[in-house]
Amino acid sequence: MDLSIVIVNYQTFDLTRNTINSILKYEYPFSYEIIVVDNASADDSLSNLKNYFKDSVKFISSKENNGFAAGNNQGLKIASGQYILLLNSDTIVWENTLEKIYSFMENNPFVGACGCRVLLADGTLDKACKRSFPNVKNSFYRLFHIPTNSKEDNYNLDNLPDDEIYEIDCLTGAFIFLRKKCLDSVGLLDETFFMYGEDIDLCYRIKQDHWKIIYFGKAKITHFKGASSKKQKSKLLYEFYRAMYIYYKKHHANNTSFFVNLIVYLGIACLCILKLILNFFKKKN
Repeated sequence: MDLSIVIVNYQTFDLTRNTINSILKYEYPFSYEIIVVDNASADDSLSNLKNYFKDSVKFISSKENNGFAAGNNQGLKIASGQYILLLNSDTIVWENTLEKIYSFMENNPFVGACGCRVLLADGTLDKACKRSFPNVKNSFYRLFHIPTNSKEDNYNLDNLPDDEIYEIDCLTGAFIFLRKKCLDSVGLLDETFFMYGEDIDLCYRIKQDHWKIIYFGKAKITHFKGASSKKQKSKLLYEFYRAMYIYYKKHHANNTSFFVNLIVYLGIACLCILKLILNFFKKKN
């Protein structure tokens, strides 16, 4: 098997169906399998997906929802491809995207992971698709909207073109095209992360293992992210800031002074509390 595509479904029948159809509608010069992991959906999305796709998709039914990372790991454990694509269930894969990146990976054996240009529903760039690793300094710039042309201080790499190919630090978990040999070396997703941060952690471990991570801006997907104006579930907001804490503690705290660590932890806690309060008073659309 050349490519295994892992998709986690959680009560999103229409979105997941559209994602899979955007893959199946094209012919490919390589063999592939699609693995859908259902994260204990409480609706009938899993049964509907099984009826719709029948034998063209492999399904795993999780008994409980232990998070996005845990769901992906279930698929990764049975994936047989020499490459693996982690793909969100709310995406549309454009024509030739998989072929372009597959070919690029075949010709660049030192690349451990590759991403593509990720567009939001309105056609603008999802900035998470090409990032630097978060640190105290670039997080400060981002929090207070301070412009910078320095790669080290520019978290979203706004200074780099969207349609080119170059090495970066971090991809978005919506689309990560992995070399199986690289994944075997660095290990599966860290299930301590429930919903956010597992992609940054994975990319950090890939770079630490001396593999390259490439942003491939000549291939595209569309990502139907929720609009920022919509009221969010408190659980998801909490997990977002919890992921910040886990990532910082895991990769930075041991090399940073107690005083700086204290400021970072307090900052994360304060932001989390503030966002939860603001979200409580936000009108639900």
